[in-house]
Amino acid sequence: MNNKKVIFLSPWQVETVEENFSVQIGVEEVLVKKLYTLISPGTELAMLSGNEAWFQMPGIPGYAAVSEIVEVGAGVTGFTSGDIVFHYGTHSKYEVVSIRGTFLKVPENLDLKWVPFTRMATVATTAIRVSNIEFGDYVSVTGLGLIGNMAAQLAQAQGATVIGVDLSVERLRIAKQCGVIYGLNGGQDSVKEQIADITHGKGVSTHIEATGVPQVAIQSLPYIAKLGEIIFLGSPRGEYNTDVTDVLNYCHLYGRGCITFKGAHEWRYPIEANEFVKHSLVRNSSIIFEMMKQRRLQIEPLISHVLKPEEAKKAYEGLRLHKDQYSGVLFDWSES
Repeated sequence: MNNKKVIFLSPWQVETVEENFSVQIGVEEVLVKKLYTLISPGTELAMLSGNEAWFQMPGIPGYAAVSEIVEVGAGVTGFTSGDIVFHYGTHSKYEVVSIRGTFLKVPENLDLKWVPFTRMATVATTAIRVSNIEFGDYVSVTGLGLIGNMAAQLAQAQGATVIGVDLSVERLRIAKQCGVIYGLNGGQDSVKEQIADITHGKGVSTHIEATGVPQVAIQSLPYIAKLGEIIFLGSPRGEYNTDVTDVLNYCHLYGRGCITFKGAHEWRYPIEANEFVKHSLVRNSSIIFEMMKQRRLQIEPLISHVLKPEEAKKAYEGLRLHKDQYSGVLFDWSES
């Protein structure tokens, strides 16, 4: 069997190759044929830079996929060939996947191009799960890329008034199209004053930091009301030198806010629920499916490009150098 896949050969070197694929399916595994895969800009560009030690080059990147099952292993129940499924997967036409991961049947009448965005939404869901967001709260979000945008939408679904902050006019436009109430240009010196005006001088009770830029997180602390919280949704990357004592005093001193710092890494929740845990990646994914079907979570405005795998170089170059034009980029494997 010939398999087509996207490969990161070395830092900033991307190729699409075809090679022979020897299929060996385990007892609880399935062979899938991809329909669409979604690029995660933050994670995959970090991988492509060569700065992520856990990703070895040459290697196949990937984040989320919607696929058709071709063949099932001897111990697989509940799935059969022809089923359309959502799973975490690589940018390749064929892949053998364990059903013990985040692996779900896709509901009928759900746009298949939306399905891979489920993972971005469940990443964003983690910020909502760990937060104290309640009906009527003010929430700010720095970084309105795919995950930040969805975090803003989900915070509004909690009943909050959301203030999105980003340097990109285009991302602010998309956020507004997705229903985010307030959008502020982060390049302006008056962001703190604008947030104070919107919140009647109190500041936000929850701030979600989705850029992963340490400096942005530190600059966001003055936005937060006393006894509020900052949620680190974007994985911090890169060096930033500052006075850590001053930062810690935002947490420790009541006069500086007594702000709670919280991490919202995707993997803090188990894949599947059990009797001791309410939330899980599988449950979150099922909830996102329903929100998509009910149009309570807007996905279509987030799709900027649907490209063939052969255009992988163009995709990653666009995400790296033309962030206003490239955001939600899907690879279409249907005719590859």
